[in-house]
Amino acid sequence: MQNTLWFVAFFLLFSCTRVNPPTKEETSEESAEEDSEIHLDRINLPEGFTIELYAENVMNARSMDLSPSGTLFVGTRGDGRVYALKDLDGDMKADQQFVLMEDGNMPNGVAFRDGDLYVAEVSRILKFSDIENKLENPGDPEVIYDEYPTEKHHGWKYIAFGPDGKLYVPVGAPCNICDSRDDIFNSITRINPDGSGMEIVHRGVRNTVGFTWHPDNGELWFTDNGRDMLGDDIPACELNRATRNNQHFGYPYCHQGDLLDPVYGRNKKCEDFVAPAQNLGPHTAPLGIEFYTAEMFPSQFKNTALIAEHGSWNRSKKIGYRISMVPLDADYNAVEYRIFADGWLDEEEDEAWGRPVDLEFLPDGSMLISDDFADVIYRISYQG
Repeated sequence: MQNTLWFVAFFLLFSCTRVNPPTKEETSEESAEEDSEIHLDRINLPEGFTIELYAENVMNARSMDLSPSGTLFVGTRGDGRVYALKDLDGDMKADQQFVLMEDGNMPNGVAFRDGDLYVAEVSRILKFSDIENKLENPGDPEVIYDEYPTEKHHGWKYIAFGPDGKLYVPVGAPCNICDSRDDIFNSITRINPDGSGMEIVHRGVRNTVGFTWHPDNGELWFTDNGRDMLGDDIPACELNRATRNNQHFGYPYCHQGDLLDPVYGRNKKCEDFVAPAQNLGPHTAPLGIEFYTAEMFPSQFKNTALIAEHGSWNRSKKIGYRISMVPLDADYNAVEYRIFADGWLDEEEDEAWGRPVDLEFLPDGSMLISDDFADVIYRISYQG
């Protein structure tokens, strides 16, 4: 009898403290199984702003990148496809869709440079050369780098070219919380456009699926998803600012700048790591981030960080499913964290009908938002 009680107690303890729970984005795969109705009338926006559909039936729409000629490239995660969308008549709606790739290994990240499209799978970086002249028949891509880890836990990647001309590629933690022996995990790396020269630029980053560079000083800003299984309200997810290369942002030892991990934070000090520029909501799963540099939005939005919050999966009361904003002062310090757009979450029913993923701006200054749950891309504009 005592052995049976001991086994039951051990099972319950293990079930509540599992190291590798589903990731924050686990439920994004639901869009393939459930039809999500679009409720644009429920989206709350600041006065003078409107929202409409830019593209529909873009299954599992994730990271985006817009070419100078106006082709919008869209990666996916669970769907395995990469799309190209074109607005041929200039009505601010995509009316042509191409499938550039199918059956990819979580081809989440897309980055366009000098006529070529770069795609990030879990363990490798691909390149479609001269892609805009081959949209109908792109052929097989070139593999330019294939030595990233094969672990799928936090294995999907956001990629972007930095001001230095290098391609930045994050490598997430292969777990919810762990201290990996391999330095490549919990990092942001970069490679040359030909795939050479891979190096680790930053460490202590649990899982960033969105980053950009400040338009004035070129500093790297990135979102980071906080660890799970510490309750509803801790730790906060993070917006981070890298003021130089080779910085450490705390994971797995310190979270939100002041919270030592109950296991891995022993004999550590949070002061030894770079604190977040702004703590975001707990479990909000912040992904895409962009600074507003165009002219359409009111002047107070200039160089403000806008963030797509994908939404919580393991909180007793859901949070996120919105676009937030973080204005900066003259010294590039965050001064506020507030909601820009919400309504994708029905708070009374505690159910979401949409999940924002990434942001991109059209030449007129309007903002595109991808949604991997509703399988659409929205466009937010300002009329004044």
